[in-house]
Amino acid sequence: MKRERLTMSQALVKFLDNQYIEVDGKETKFVSGMFGIFGHGCVVGVGQALEQGGHNLTFYQGKNEQNMALAAVAYAKQMDRKAIIPCVSSIGPGATNMVTACGCATANRIPLLVLPGDTFACRQPDPVLQQAEFFDNYGRTVTDAFKGVCHYFDRIVRPEQLMTACLNAMRVLTDPADTGAVCLAMPQDVEGEAYDYPEHFLQKRVWHIDRRPISSSQLDRAVEMIKAAKKPIIICGGGVRYSEAEKELLALAEKCNIPISETQAGKGLIDWKHPLNLGGIGVTGGKAANVIGRDADLIIGVGTRFSDFTTSSKWLFNENRKVLGINICPFDAYKMDAEAIIADAREAISAIYASIGDYKTAYTDEIANAKTEWDAIVDDYYTKELDGGLNQTLALGIINEFMDEGDIALGSAGSLPGDMQRLFRPKKRGNYHMEYGYSNMGYEVNGALGAKLAQPESEVYTFCGDGSFLMGHSELYTALQEGLKINVCVFDNLGWGCIENLQNNQGTDTFGTVFRARNPETGMLDGADMTVDFAKIAEGYGAKGYTCRTSDELRAALEDAKKQTKAVLFDIKVLPQTMTPGFESWWRVGVAEVSKSERVAAAYEDMQAHIKETFDY
Repeated sequence: MKRERLTMSQALVKFLDNQYIEVDGKETKFVSGMFGIFGHGCVVGVGQALEQGGHNLTFYQGKNEQNMALAAVAYAKQMDRKAIIPCVSSIGPGATNMVTACGCATANRIPLLVLPGDTFACRQPDPVLQQAEFFDNYGRTVTDAFKGVCHYFDRIVRPEQLMTACLNAMRVLTDPADTGAVCLAMPQDVEGEAYDYPEHFLQKRVWHIDRRPISSSQLDRAVEMIKAAKKPIIICGGGVRYSEAEKELLALAEKCNIPISETQAGKGLIDWKHPLNLGGIGVTGGKAANVIGRDADLIIGVGTRFSDFTTSSKWLFNENRKVLGINICPFDAYKMDAEAIIADAREAISAIYASIGDYKTAYTDEIANAKTEWDAIVDDYYTKELDGGLNQTLALGIINEFMDEGDIALGSAGSLPGDMQRLFRPKKRGNYHMEYGYSNMGYEVNGALGAKLAQPESEVYTFCGDGSFLMGHSELYTALQEGLKINVCVFDNLGWGCIENLQNNQGTDTFGTVFRARNPETGMLDGADMTVDFAKIAEGYGAKGYTCRTSDELRAALEDAKKQTKAVLFDIKVLPQTMTPGFESWWRVGVAEVSKSERVAAAYEDMQAHIKETFDY
């Protein structure tokens, strides 16, 4: 057996450089780059392996470990999970900074490989710089924190362990049913230790992502349930995107006259103008999908994880409905007490289409009426001017209309994801990019870098509130460093407006959710508004900044930004509380059972009344 003597880090780099995937006969490279921030726990290990060359990995210099890992999540998502950018860090805070991003990846079913440095396996220099010691277990390190947010965790304490660790990491990263974050913790001494690695481990390896077919018995049950339904509705989830099943899903819907609703991850796969597309469903959904969904007797969930926002905390659907769950992941297929169809979405939908015969739903004009009413509501939100300043929905409408067909719209947290699921009209398949499984504040600017790396030919418009921008925007610097133009749309409403709205709706007065100075007279945060010049912050990085207080200023800024070749930021000053409301939906949050406030008590009673209408699973 031929062998090559390499350090563990050198073998890791060589291994990653030779990983490929094959889907439907098309073979592509799975790893082409690596994010990293060097410190004493990795710079002479993985850093040395990258520096000496002999590989085809592009190194991207991150500026914050959490933010570069969020960019890697966005990259994998925009690539439909067919490529990743691993992230390497030093030990201690550099490592644990990536824990949040791992939670984000796992919640969204997105592959993310993190390679944090770790303390010495030999333990002889301990305690080293940035090492947290645990008195109950000397073998425990801070990288154990990754175990709670990763689908696979391994600590490589001998260089030869790299082989089983890497194979298991790739097993998870390329598994459509079990993907998420993977952590390979690397003690800094082991990173530099050598081993005679077998040549076959370092050679090109192709991982085949096969489509799981629907079984004959599953097909019979699915067809029987659909044929028995008079008014079914389809929920199009992110699994439809990753399976590339949107054409088959639409063909089935058209054949049987079944209305389609969308989750955040499934939005944009079906043309919003299509007469059967009712738009977003659930808490952040629109009236059309929620009204039709409430009366449906069969919920056909395709590639959805049935989150509380999709189901309105299991309140939305009527008590007589049945659920058909079509999902490659058994964990998701069985949710909502569904009849589980564990299969690839495209394979399952194609088989159902071929077996459904001449079945038609009993809908008459309900779908068309609901869609016509909803389109008019969206038009109104997108065009209505308000006195006193620029409202959020008008600003969103202006940008939506301005964007070209190939442009990417990206978001994650705050009130904007609700406005975007309800109102946004994507112009091309796959260019609505919303991270809403984790609703990770700070994802937006950093995610824009990842999306741009994945699709450099497209303009990327990322939508975030001022609160999210303040949470994390370090990779704006990296975008400038890489010469990648991203368009950052900061909607400045002077606080966490989404949470203030929730707070007020549940009976509590505004407290801690608006950005105001501390008032020396009251001792509270109820002084003057904290005004921030976000355009100037961007300019300080070297980006182009625009301040927009009116619709005309926003339109002019968008036109000028189109001519720019570097990253731009729109500091959009919007009126607080001008986001969209809920439409025929309810969201369960924990309201105080005991309170001195009558409004809080009323909110608690309202919650209890809604709970009685939900179903336990």
